[in-house]
Order: sequence, then structure tokens, then C-alpha cells
Amino acid sequence: MSRFRRLAATVSAAAIITCTAPAVMAANIFVVGGKPDDPFWSIVKKGAEDAGKVVEAQGGSVTWLGPQNYDNLGVDAAELIRQAIDQGADAIVGPDWVPEAMDPAFKAVTDAGIPLVIYNAGGVEAADRLGAMNYVGSNDYLSGKAAGTYFATHDLKNAVCLNTLPGAANIEAFCKGMIDGVTEGGGVGSALPLPATSFGSATAVAQALKAHLLQNPDINAVFAIGNVDTNSAVNGVAQAGKQGQVQVCGMNMDETILNNIKSGTQLCAIDQQGYLQGYLAVSILNGKVNYGLTVPTREILTGPGVIDKANVDATLAGVKAGAR
Repeated sequence: MSRFRRLAATVSAAAIITCTAPAVMAANIFVVGGKPDDPFWSIVKKGAEDAGKVVEAQGGSVTWLGPQNYDNLGVDAAELIRQAIDQGADAIVGPDWVPEAMDPAFKAVTDAGIPLVIYNAGGVEAADRLGAMNYVGSNDYLSGKAAGTYFATHDLKNAVCLNTLPGAANIEAFCKGMIDGVTEGGGVGSALPLPATSFGSATAVAQALKAHLLQNPDINAVFAIGNVDTNSAVNGVAQAGKQGQVQVCGMNMDETILNNIKSGTQLCAIDQQGYLQGYLAVSILNGKVNYGLTVPTREILTGPGVIDKANVDATLAGVKAGAR
């Protein structure tokens, strides 16, 4: 064979290999979540971005969409979902915070044939209802119930759930679970709803709780629905002069909360491992878009877990690494 014929044969073989090699589709994944400066959601965002390093290495992208505030949560989040569709998302991750406002937008995602993962709020029930691939997150009701049960087993039989986002389905489930948990343990539970504008407001939450505790002196336990509000609840208890008499537990944590647990000014925290929520949701969708992969276990639970003095030191290491 002449040199020219050998060269032509080599080029032809290379062309055939190139044409028949499977193409990887770059996945442009949009993640709807909370405010990036929200301490809990910054952890979820880190998980999504860490999974996004693989997405980007394969030519794709991960775009985070969050509301400016939580004053009109359901409507604002629904608009972000629609923005993701309009911007050509190949896959979408989102929490089903307010189903009546958000479900039509999620249905538009699945009706368009865009792979969807529900995470953080809504549970596998929302995934089933909306045609999503999976639910990744904690069970909201069981998270609250874990706190209520913990209160009851520590002889704290009159507990209030501090609800600073009334109307949000996951927050309502937190409070219902807490009330059921303490009630099943032989105590009583109640909810204190505050305006949504109070969420994350240290002054508003502390003052409202102080007033409620002074008006209801039999309360000896408080459950808060997020780490910022939990810190505010600790301050509210102190302002009411109830330190040592009223114990605090709350969803999520940060270094301040863990140090409060170590020092005894806070009883416990309920962990839902937000980092895994972002990381797993993005990874599942990247595998679906690029390789047609699916995870048969549709409900992937990342919590709840109770953090107290028994395991606080190990958890602090994760917080310092930015993953807890």
C-alpha cells in the first residue's frame, strides 16, 4: 500500500471512530433555592456548586436562582422556575415550598420534558404529584417530630414552634411534627406564627418570643425553623429572664449554634444536611442529561438527625469546612 493510501485509510478510520463515539450532552442545570446570604442556603449552594465542578468539566453549567427576600415566597419562587425554563434549562432543581403557588410552574417543567428533581421541601409526595425524578432532602414532618420527641424525653412537656414563615408547607410541617412529637410524649405543643418579614430578623423574633414566654410562663421549650431564628430564640429566652428554664432546639446549624450547644445555652439542633441536598440533586440530573442514568430510590433522605452535646464536636469539623 502506498504512503498516500495508508494515510487515507488512517484518516477514514479516525473519522468513523469520531462519528460513532457516543456524544456527551453538556447539561445546563438551574437550581432554585433560598437567598445566597441565608446561612442554611449558602451550604446548599456550596453543595450544588461542588457537584457543578463535574458538570462544568463536561461542558455544562450550574446556575443558582434565589429570591431577593422571603416576603412573597411562593410567587417569587414560581417566577424563578419559569425563568429557568425560558433560559433553556436542560434540567431543574427546586423546593416545593408553597405548592398552590409553585406547582403550576413545576408542571410546566415536566410538561416541557425537562428533567426535574424536587429537593429540600415537598417530599416524595411532591415528586410523585409533579412527575419529578426524585426527592432529595429531609422529611419535614419527621424533622419537627424529632425535636418534639427529644423535648418530651428530656421532660420538656410544654413546647412552642416559632413559625416565621407561615403558609410555607415545609415550615407548617416542621411545626405540626414538633407538636405531634411532644404530644405523643405526654406533653402539649403549640405554634406561634409571626409575619414572614420577621424571618431572619433578630430583633423581631427575640422580642416576639420574649413577650410570648412572659405571657405563657408554663412554656419550657422552643423550636425554631432555621438557624438564624434559633439564635434569635436563644436571645429571646435570655431577654425574658428564662435561661435554664426554657430550652431551645432548632432546624439547621452554624458554628454559633454548635457552640451554644456545647455551652448549654441551646439544647439541640435538627440537621437536614443541606450540602447533600444541593450536591446530590445536581449530580442526579447531570447523570440523567448526559448518560440517561436514573436513581431508582425516589426518596433520598438527608435527615433528620439530632445534634446535641453527644456529637457536637464531630459536627463542628464539618461546619468549619463549609459543608455543615
